[in-house]
Parts: sequence; C-alpha cells; structure tokens
Amino acid sequence: MKKTLGVLALICAYASTFAQSPVIIQKDPQIEKMVNEVSADSLHANIVKLVSFGTRNTLSATTDTKRGIGAARNWILSKFNFYTKASGGRLTAKLDTNNYQPDSKRIDVPVILTNVVATLKGTDPDDHRVFIISGHMDNMRSNVMDREGDAPGANDDGSGTAAVIECVRIMSKQSFPATIIFVAVCGEEQGLLGSGFMAANAKKGNWEIGAVLNNDIIGSNNSNETNIIENTKIRVFSEGLPAYELDEKKAAAIRAMGLENDGASRQLARYIKEVGERYVDNLQVFMVYRPDRFGRGGDHQPYQQKGFTAVRLTEMNENFYHQHQNVRTENGISYGDLTEYMDFEYLRKNTALNLCNLANLAKSPAMPQEVSIVTTGLGSNSTGLSWKTPATGKVKGYYVMMRETTSPVWQKKFFTASTEIKLPYSKDNYFFAVQSVANEGNEGLPVVPSVMRRQRPAGSADATTPKK
Repeated sequence: MKKTLGVLALICAYASTFAQSPVIIQKDPQIEKMVNEVSADSLHANIVKLVSFGTRNTLSATTDTKRGIGAARNWILSKFNFYTKASGGRLTAKLDTNNYQPDSKRIDVPVILTNVVATLKGTDPDDHRVFIISGHMDNMRSNVMDREGDAPGANDDGSGTAAVIECVRIMSKQSFPATIIFVAVCGEEQGLLGSGFMAANAKKGNWEIGAVLNNDIIGSNNSNETNIIENTKIRVFSEGLPAYELDEKKAAAIRAMGLENDGASRQLARYIKEVGERYVDNLQVFMVYRPDRFGRGGDHQPYQQKGFTAVRLTEMNENFYHQHQNVRTENGISYGDLTEYMDFEYLRKNTALNLCNLANLAKSPAMPQEVSIVTTGLGSNSTGLSWKTPATGKVKGYYVMMRETTSPVWQKKFFTASTEIKLPYSKDNYFFAVQSVANEGNEGLPVVPSVMRRQRPAGSADATTPKK
C-alpha cells in the first residue's frame, strides 16, 4: 500500500511539473476602447476628400492647391498636424521628399516624390523599436502615365490612406512604449518608389523595425466574375522565407528543422490573425502564403527586400472593374474606382484590425533573446526550451506557443514566469515559439527557437542530431 501511494505521489509530482493552466487572454481595455472609436463616417469623409482632388497620380500637379498629388499630400499633412495637438508633443508630422529622374518606364519627367509621415514617439527611451502602418496616396487611370484625367482612387488606395489617417486620429491621444510611424506613401503605381525610398532610409539608419503593416485596397466587399459579396474576411499576404535567409548555411538549418513556413513575415501574419480576431467582431483574417498576388506587388516588398518584417493587408474579393480603370460605362458595365462601390463598415473593421495590432505590438516588450530548444543524444519525448530576457520592456512572463507541424496557426499557449520550460510534448511532432508578455498582458511577436545541443554522455553517438 505504501509502495502504491509512493508511485501515485510520484505521478502527481510529475503531472504537476508539466501541468499548465489554460491561458485565458483578456482584451486590453485601452485597445478595446480605441477599436470602438474607429468610425465608418470618419473613413468615408476622408475618402470623399481624397477623391475630390481629381487625380493623385504621382506625375500630376504639385503646386495646384485644389487638384493633383500636391494638394492631396498637403491635406494629409494638415490632418496629421491637426492630430498633433492631442498628443502632448509625442506626435510629429513631416513631408519626406526625394528627387527622381525619368526612367523610360513610368516616369517621363523629373519628379519630386513626397511621402507624408507622422511619428508617434514611444515613451520608453530605451525602446528603439518602430512599428509602421502604410497606405499609398497616389493612384492611376487605365494608363499609369495619364496625369491629367480624373482618377478617383477611392479604394486603390484611398482606403489604405484613410485607414492610416484614422489610426493617427485615435492613437495620437494614447501613449505606447515603442514608436509607431504612420505613412501615406507616394509613387506606388510608378514602381513602389515611396516605400522603396523609406525602406532604404530605414536600412541606412539602422531602424529597429518590428513590423510593417501595408494596407492596399481594403475597402470593397465584392468581386467581378465570381460575384461574391462578403465583408467578413480580409487577406494577409506574407512571404515564407526572405532571400537573405537562403544562403547555404542558413538554408541548411531551416531545412533540418522544417521551418520553411516560419519566416518572420509569416509569424507576423499569424500574430495579426490572432490579435485581430480577438478584438474585431465578424472579421476573419485569411492568411495567404505568398508575398503578393500573381504578377503584382505592394509597398511591403521593399521592406522585405531590406530584411524587415512586412506583410500586405488587402480585401478578400477584388473587383477589377474598379481598379486602374478610367471612369466609364462600357457594354453595360460600370468601370472606375468610385466611392459608391465601397463598403465603409468593412473598411471600419479592416482599420480596427490594423489599430489593435499596432497597439498590442507597441505595448508589448521586446522579443526574448537567444531562444533555444534543447536536444541531447537520441532526444526524449519531452521538449526543453530556454531563452534570455528581452532587451527592453517590463515583462510579466512568457507564452510558450505550440502547434502541429501541419497547422497554419499556433494551437496551444503555456505561460511561465521563468526563462525556461519543459513540456511533455515531443519536439519531433510540434513546432514551438516563445513570446514576451507585458504586465498588462500584451504579447510580442513569437521567436522560433534555434537548436542548443547539449553534451552527450561519453561513448554515445547520434548522427541524426542537427548542429547549431
């Protein structure tokens, strides 16, 4: 009897070692309040104003006060400057310019390309992370070089630009440890020029960009051909592995651990889905495992090419009658990117998706450092993970995340206040990651572990254990 009780005691002790309480993630009241402030009416008013400039083609007039890209960017700057008043000095706005010469492609005259940038400075002087939301203010007619004719650009990309302005309106009244940059870029239709200029400056300046959320065409709920009408889904495009990770040594390590689907941008897409669906009702984030749509690109890609983590958010069902089209009626079909073809409740939800993710990221601690998964000998049927505390931020603890190798999203979370954990799940059967958790519960981006190989007992051998 004593022996039986002893065995039971050992079993209970073992179970308690691995027992993890279910993680119940609460909504942050501050973020929830901001999400509720996102207004379809405000978004509508901003798009009506953007359309009123007639055209926002990058090559259009820059000195006219009522028509063209110059008038549009000056109005956007005035909106940003208006919101600086409620920021307590944390928000600043500027025009960021660069000169471009004719390129025999999409620029036929010298042009001064101008991005409109608002920066909400973080409150933690030791936290140098930057999170960026972008949309492109420029647009086009059927011919990208046509700078004279009317081009409403209500959805492409008035919707993304309006979302950026709305996020500034709401978030400028709040404070966050990390810095948030809101940018309406120019030159997208001319070849991603504005984002390319900003990404190059970020690389040169060693910016610590944590994530870029690029919004392009996020305000219409229907498609041509298939005639689908739905405003409950949004797509997030993310690259699997950036080119800079595909040198021979890094590629070998990725292949050995099966991490082809776990690049930084792919992790950001999973994060956006989890956080967005937590805060925004009746919206499903639909992850697409490719950098962008076939034969097309967006302002997230220059950041990716510079080694930054970036994704594209875009509506679920595109209507190509209302993109890159002169306004006209032809064979009974109405063409043109007009305000009347937009769904402003859908745009409200997509804007709120951006806002809650930006806020959660900016309130989170930095990522844990040196995250490792322990392998020894032939291994074991449990998994040991260890890491070091993040460089900045107040940390309550960490979520250790787990998913099956075939699952697109993280399926389990285990909380620990320690910097190591042992779980009764085989490392051979699951993927793991670790994310920092703030005192208020805001979690940062996940970090996938590298391999830490511990010394095996003398006389043993294992040719299958990958080396770090």
